[in-house]
Amino acid sequence: MTLMLQNHPDLKALWADIGAALSRRTGIRSEAHPVRAVTGGDINRAMRIRHGVSDYFVKLNRAKLIDMFEAESAGLEDIAATGTLRCPLPITSGVSGNTAYLVLEFLDMGGQANAHALGEGLAAMHQSTHKRYGWHRDNTIGATPQRNGWSDNWVRFLKNERLGYQLQLARDHGYGGMLYDSGQRLLQGLGALFTQYNPPASLLHGDLWGGNYGYLANGEPVIFDPALYYGDRESDLAMTELFGGFPAEFYDAYHHALPLDAGYPTRCKLYQLYHVLNHLNLFGSGYRARAQHLVNDLLAEMG
Repeated sequence: MTLMLQNHPDLKALWADIGAALSRRTGIRSEAHPVRAVTGGDINRAMRIRHGVSDYFVKLNRAKLIDMFEAESAGLEDIAATGTLRCPLPITSGVSGNTAYLVLEFLDMGGQANAHALGEGLAAMHQSTHKRYGWHRDNTIGATPQRNGWSDNWVRFLKNERLGYQLQLARDHGYGGMLYDSGQRLLQGLGALFTQYNPPASLLHGDLWGGNYGYLANGEPVIFDPALYYGDRESDLAMTELFGGFPAEFYDAYHHALPLDAGYPTRCKLYQLYHVLNHLNLFGSGYRARAQHLVNDLLAEMG
């Protein structure tokens, strides 16, 4: 059993509460039983559980973080509504004692990769658009709050809700100085990167790295753990390139379905900066030099 569950005052009550919530949701009267712990995340504890004859995937964290789970549930619902890429469907969520839980459809991933289908599916999802940038609620990027206040202007959204917020967090965490000052200069000149580019507000996964997708036995791609909002689709592509990149078939399929603008290579660095700053704020000084390098490169390209 996981460390957090060892600290739960009443494991029997936790599973009873989850079982009751599932019974209300599914109409099947049954208890919930843990099958096994699931590894792979450093934010939540995860379990595979059984209720009746069905298995479910359950995330667990502190009770005060229930809003994080509710935002994740809403993001998965929005992805599923596009009918493009598969994602685990949210079933129910709630609080038991000092533990918040999110119950999701259990999808058995580990099938043979079909990167071409993943690229096509992401391009299709990105064609679901909104009239404004942002989302109807805030969520999280990793464990960091992600602000999604609606905006009619993408550059303003980037300044206020993304890069500016992360730079302020970095300064609050003791990573100010040159990084903060040069970052502010970047924000002041940000419009220069968008003089001939006004992206539609596409539905984004928001945190699409190699740990947040998989494949079913039939090769169907699945995405999960979204940090969803409406923004420039280049943001998702930039994240896929940040930690080693996705297979070439993924990019070939995406670009064939939805080609990228010629200015993407520069803006890719801008969008990666958001995630590198977030890693700095989450994991510490090992990401400071990389963040500074991206800022310096962008300032140099802006002249």
